[in-house]
Order: sequence, then C-alpha cells, then structure tokens
Amino acid sequence: MPIYLTEADVNRLVTMSDAMSAVEECFRHQGEGSATTEPRRRVRVPAGMLHVMFAADRAAGVMGLKSYTTFADGARFHVLLYSAEDGSLLAMIEADRLGQLRTGAATGVATKHLANVDASVAAVFGTGYQARTQVEALAHARNLNEVRVYGRNPERRQEMANELCGRLGLWVLPVDSPEKALEGADIVTTMTSSTKPVFDGALLRPGMHVNVTGSNSLLKREVDDAAFARADLIAVDSLASVSLEGGDLLTPLQKGVVYPEALIELGQVVAGRHVGRTGADQITLFKSHGIALEDIVLAARVYEKAREQGLGEGFGGL
Repeated sequence: MPIYLTEADVNRLVTMSDAMSAVEECFRHQGEGSATTEPRRRVRVPAGMLHVMFAADRAAGVMGLKSYTTFADGARFHVLLYSAEDGSLLAMIEADRLGQLRTGAATGVATKHLANVDASVAAVFGTGYQARTQVEALAHARNLNEVRVYGRNPERRQEMANELCGRLGLWVLPVDSPEKALEGADIVTTMTSSTKPVFDGALLRPGMHVNVTGSNSLLKREVDDAAFARADLIAVDSLASVSLEGGDLLTPLQKGVVYPEALIELGQVVAGRHVGRTGADQITLFKSHGIALEDIVLAARVYEKAREQGLGEGFGGL
C-alpha cells in the first residue's frame, strides 16, 4: 500500500547530508546512462500555473514525477514515487522542503566536483529559504572559513547571517555590496529572483567556482554575459533542459558568447567521464535548472527511511 508523507515527515527523515548523497548518486547514474530526466512542462490557467517534471533512475529502481502549482496564495509541491520494477505507486510526498534540499544538494555536488579543493570563502547572493540550503550544501562540499551574504534588504541579510551562524556554526557576514561579497571569494552562488545580473562578471577571479541557481526563464537574469564568457568550463544538470529553462544561459547562447558544444552535464564529471576542472586558475560555472531526477532519488531516500521508521499514512485504492 502506498504511503503519504508530509512536509514534517520529510524534515524529520532526511538531512542535507542525505540529500547530497542521493543527488550525487543520481548524477553518477545519469552520467553512466542508467538514469533519465525530462524537462519541466507547464500549463497555464487565468489564476495560476501547473508545473510537471518526471524522471527514472533504473539503477536506483525508482521513477516518478514532481508536480506543483503556483497561484497568488503560494505554491504547492508533491512527488509521486513509483517502483521501476513493477510500476506500483510507493508514495505521495509533500515536496517543498524536499525541493529546497535537492536544489541545495545539486549546488553542493557541483562545488564538490568543480571547485578547488582548498576553496574556503563563499559569496552567496540571495536571502530566501533556498539561499540558506545553498549555504548548508556548500558547507558540506568544502571546509568554509567564511560566508558573505548579499541581498538588497539589509534586515534580511542580517537575519540570514544570524540564523546560519547559530544553526550551522559558520562565520557568516552580511555585506552591503556585490563587490564586498566577491572580494577574496573562492565560491560564488546565486539564488535570487532577479531580473538583471546581481554582480559584474568582470570581477570574477581565476580559480573561482560559480553556481547559478535562481533563473529558469528569459524573464530572470542573475549573471551577465561576461561571467559566462570568462568561464573555462560550464556544466549544467541537464542538456535537454537548457533550451527550455536555461535562464541566464539563453542570451549568451543566442549571442554566440557560449556555444552549445561547450556545455557538459555535471553527471559526466561525477561519473568520471569528463575530467572537469583541469587547473587551479580555471573559472568553473554550474548552471542549475533543477531536474526531476534530483527530486525522485531524494524522494526515494525519504520513502526508505519512512518505511524503516514506520512513518507515513496509508491511502489504499491507488
């Protein structure tokens, strides 16, 4: 019988460490060719929108979809998890917290595989809930000595710094300009809803690793053409998603600043089929779209732990 798991269940059952492990595994499977993911599809109605994305990880034995609605009063997220062995429905899982964890974990995995091993100072643009899980994942990927947080609202910058200092034990500093955030940083991560670049790409220094995570449409732009032009390596979570959800990447591609042939999937690096960073002075960049494969494998981890602990409400007849 399938089970239903709530946001509280997800928060109780899995940590960022679990998410990092699950997402790294799914990228490895993707790179090896045993997992597949399809880009998000959307249906609009006058009051809002339905979004659906799906994937299968044959090596993990699961497949499924995430669907969510975005209306004026907020968003609602659910994952349907199925067995890849017999097609049976295993669970329906509320997926807001799950999405926050997997998005941060994707950044963490990219940073683990692409940033310099001695990277210790991170600059984070954005002060929302998603930005906080970005910092948490970065701290799992590298031994951070300092995190700089920049956002337009001073109160929110300070609130985020205080919360992360207390919860993660990190040295987190709110800064009042993009330039102060970037100065001396080894890792740069954006998680905003900005419609224009949040920093000047000319300020990127050799050796930096950049994670671009907030934009998935032409209406949003977190980094400029210069940032993409200066990157020696650009990785994405799914090549198939670039044309639909490339966000910041679409304009550089259209202008010829970046050529499609230069893009690689992160899974190729994780699986050891692409070398990734080849020198300490290279600038590497990961453009995250957010793919269903990440949701499905983390949902499977949630389901496994729920079964072990006897959690979840049964709902028969499905």
